[in-house]
Amino acid sequence: MSTPARLTPIPSPTVAPSAARDFDFLMGPWRIRNTRLVRRLAGCHDWEVFDATGTAHPLPGGIGNFDDFTPLAWKPGYVGMALRVFNPMTQRWSIYWLDNLTGGLDPANGLLLPPVVGGFQGGVGLFEGEELFEGRPVRVRFEWSQMHTGAPRWQQAFSDDGGATWEVNWVMEFARPV
Repeated sequence: MSTPARLTPIPSPTVAPSAARDFDFLMGPWRIRNTRLVRRLAGCHDWEVFDATGTAHPLPGGIGNFDDFTPLAWKPGYVGMALRVFNPMTQRWSIYWLDNLTGGLDPANGLLLPPVVGGFQGGVGLFEGEELFEGRPVRVRFEWSQMHTGAPRWQQAFSDDGGATWEVNWVMEFARPV
């Protein structure tokens, strides 16, 4: 009679590194105050302010999360969505923006547009990438701050000089609905 083979425990895929929980602060419903530069990379100093709602949800197995973005009056009918995917090998996040105007897709090949990539360090989340803006390449930076205050803040900036200077063009201030 042979003895049964010993089984080696396999780690559960739901046990993820702590960085995979970086966006836990964002889960659930939000009211979002938006302050957005009217024209980007054009020396503009005019800002529009509008409110939106959003709800963040986790994806299964610690893969990442997503949230929806629905402005209350700005661009009637507009809906957006952030898709955040965590890479356990690099401990970095890739963030994709999708909306009902472009789908978040490259019209030439039908693939998702490139993400911003990064992570959290010292209480701030920085994510950078490249995109085309009005036909020219620009660097894009997302910055998350105030995550643990109950009122997180996100801002987007563009650079058209390779990151030497940045123009903040969109700020979102989050608050829980009452």
